[in-house]
Amino acid sequence: MPESHPHPTARLVVGVSGSPGSRTALVAAADEAWRRGAELWPVLAWEPPAGELAARRSPAAAVLVPEWERLARERLLDALRDVFGGTAAGLPGQALVVRGTPGRALLRIADRERDVIVVGTGRRGRLRRAFRPSVSRYCLAHAGCPVLAVPPSPLAAALETAHRRNLLRLRLDTGRVQREFDTVPPGA
Repeated sequence: MPESHPHPTARLVVGVSGSPGSRTALVAAADEAWRRGAELWPVLAWEPPAGELAARRSPAAAVLVPEWERLARERLLDALRDVFGGTAAGLPGQALVVRGTPGRALLRIADRERDVIVVGTGRRGRLRRAFRPSVSRYCLAHAGCPVLAVPPSPLAAALETAHRRNLLRLRLDTGRVQREFDTVPPGA
């Protein structure tokens, strides 16, 4: 009789940055984990603010690394609280804070055959794409496991549009008030 080996539990490894798109991905990953009976592994990858090379060259970086890691952990916990109302999703799994670039960190963790990487996609302008490569594109191009790319919530997009419209209106109103103030003669 052949010996049966239990299959390792599937994991949904979800990239969390604290952005609205990553929170939408976290919700989608939790739903998918429930459906599959899988573990949920929220991962926040962080790098020193000036990059790894600058951190290696700076003597102050050695002192600041624990603080940067603490801030990353807080950002992950805040995202978990916002999405689940606490730090636990009610699913098995593990939340991780990892030093490194987000795409590479997710690929390093999602190393099992049954793993799925979950990433948020968002609208990104040309300038942002030039300076910060897309984590979702990186994972889709390099992952050895399935990748679930979650588009932004339609509600989030509508709120962002309304926010931009209100901000523009506020700027226009502020400019009009400033012009009217500039035309009032002194001592009037």
